[in-house]
Amino acid sequence: MLKPKYVIGAVALAGLAVAGLFVHARAPEPQSDSRPPTYKVARRDFVRGLRLSGTVEAVQATTVSVPRLAGQNQNSLVITRLVRAGLSVHPGDLLVEFDRQEQMRNALDKQAEFTDLEQQIRKRRAQEAAAKAADDSTMKQAESAQQRAQLEMLKNEMLPKIQAEKNVLALEEARARLKQLQQTYDLKRRAAEADIRVLEIRRDRAETAMRQAASNAERMLIKSPIDGIAVIKTTWKGQNMAEIQEGDEVRPGQPVVDVVNPATMRVRARVNQADIDDVQVGQFVRVGLDAYADLSFTGRVQQMSPIGVQSNLSPKVRNFVVLVAVDRSHPNLMPDLTASLDVELTRVKDALVVPRDAVGYEEHQAFVRVQRGGGYERQNISVGEMNTHEIVVVSGLGEGVTIARNILELPLR
Repeated sequence: MLKPKYVIGAVALAGLAVAGLFVHARAPEPQSDSRPPTYKVARRDFVRGLRLSGTVEAVQATTVSVPRLAGQNQNSLVITRLVRAGLSVHPGDLLVEFDRQEQMRNALDKQAEFTDLEQQIRKRRAQEAAAKAADDSTMKQAESAQQRAQLEMLKNEMLPKIQAEKNVLALEEARARLKQLQQTYDLKRRAAEADIRVLEIRRDRAETAMRQAASNAERMLIKSPIDGIAVIKTTWKGQNMAEIQEGDEVRPGQPVVDVVNPATMRVRARVNQADIDDVQVGQFVRVGLDAYADLSFTGRVQQMSPIGVQSNLSPKVRNFVVLVAVDRSHPNLMPDLTASLDVELTRVKDALVVPRDAVGYEEHQAFVRVQRGGGYERQNISVGEMNTHEIVVVSGLGEGVTIARNILELPLR
């Protein structure tokens, strides 16, 4: 037998359960807002564009590097004077000067050696001219002695035999002496020419070294060839990158300073091979700087490369270089800044433009959901140009009509 208190408790619990179910059944369910976002159709200019990224560069610019000196054995040069960064320079203004003392000293030493060898050559030529004149006189005397001996030979028939023998010996002696003088004369001339040639070679070497040293000293003083602004290059100093400054040792070929003309700037960008057919020379471009979000410039596509380069991501993808000329200048529009480019491919003026998510397709037929009363009705339309987010309605829709967006999420009616 159950005790009365247990029966009373069970009846009470059953009553509470029934009451809870009744309350839950009568409570209203939360209603979700099923109304889709809408868009009011309006007329405006439609633009189909292409977004690119590139780097700003100067149209007119030059880079000054450490010169490679002729005959230079040193591995580095020391900067003695350097233009201040950001300074406006004009043609002929000094940009950078390297330590020229050694080259100037070499030029002076070689010039002194060249002058000394020139004097030695002149002296040797004068000595050779005097020696040649003396040898010519001796040769003339030997020829005269030979002629006299020949004349004395004509008297041999009338002279005693001993005297005739003396005349024969005198003629042979005169001929031998003349022959010897002729041989030594040629050898002396050749020896003198060789001595002079050696001095000329030494002189030419000294002149070449003098000119090289003078040219090196001139090349170590670099001036600006154009108007522009000086931009100092950076280099590794210890563990950090820092600007090059006076007193630094730099190696041949290392860039030191750039001179850029900020009056004419352009942007160098790359276009994927899938988009290159849409880009044409002369197209309008809006340029934005990543570092200065409030700045924007207008420009035109100026030049396109005819040959693509291999992409870093895939060997099967090619990119084409495009140069965009910027219409105006600005103090913040400087080289090496990254820029975003919006290339205007096509423009449709005064067109009905709607979001792409407001247009649906069924068997190649485009349609929208027009708001009428408390619901949305399907309406077929004809479409034209489109970009990533918008599409042009050619016919089938009027201005001021409200249409639903995200129509793929709406139930069909």
